Amino acid sequence: MPDSVDSIEKIPYLPISFFKTHKVTTTVFEPEIIFESSGTTGVNTSRHFVKSKELYQRSFLKAFHLFYGNPSEWSILALLPGYLERENSSLVYMVNELIKNSNNPGSGFYLHNHDKLYQALVRNEIIGKPTLLIGVTYALLDFAEKHSIKLKNTVVMETGGMKGKREEITREEVHETLKDKLGLKSIHSEYGMTELLSQAYSDGNGKFRSPPWMKVLIREYNDPFAVQSASECAKPVNGLINVIDLANLYSCSFIATDDVGRLYKNNSFEVMGRRDMSDLRGCSLLTL
Repeated sequence: MPDSVDSIEKIPYLPISFFKTHKVTTTVFEPEIIFESSGTTGVNTSRHFVKSKELYQRSFLKAFHLFYGNPSEWSILALLPGYLERENSSLVYMVNELIKNSNNPGSGFYLHNHDKLYQALVRNEIIGKPTLLIGVTYALLDFAEKHSIKLKNTVVMETGGMKGKREEITREEVHETLKDKLGLKSIHSEYGMTELLSQAYSDGNGKFRSPPWMKVLIREYNDPFAVQSASECAKPVNGLINVIDLANLYSCSFIATDDVGRLYKNNSFEVMGRRDMSDLRGCSLLTL
């Protein structure tokens, strides 16, 4: 009963799998765009019916400003094969808008042309241009194996996982490899998904932080109603990740994901992998 919900921990959270089997919407509307997850062969994909593209843009642009400043301060390079080769990817939509907002002629997508990407990075390093390279994990590893480079003015951000292209390894192993090959002290990460219109970011320590309108909680593995917020965590707590995303105004703002995580008292969180028996998703780095 609604009257019994007197704290965020008591809110019922929608299992994320419902986006694969149902049209999840609040109110009746004609969607401006329908985002679809990557999935894998033979697996049903999630579909997010978005009433307002402008609402999504406000969410990811505001979050980018909070964590990285104005996109116009960056040259934004994207290495997102797989995502770029299909329609209706929320990640490609977001990165494309960030590239537009960067207003930098050097910004853009690099599909499989690693040599051209290498040249762009070298050029930006020579002129001292702050650069953000955001890439799907397996593609960044492929690039780093082919082109070893010492980056000083570049932030590398991984997202999207292996997509079945490489053996699944831990995020720590991915980051150590990329740091070694690219001469970096840290690798950033983005935590997002088709079912959410907001993203959390990690600046390289493995701990994500979310914008003020996005909140992560932890539920017990075998009890979906046993939910803890950061304020209740005297020490780090492990479990399955629940997300409150207020940007999901016209779908569902309260999502029970299948991601395994660890929540800290300061509201930061780690993503440790996927719950056993759940579908592998694009953002998976490790299945537990």
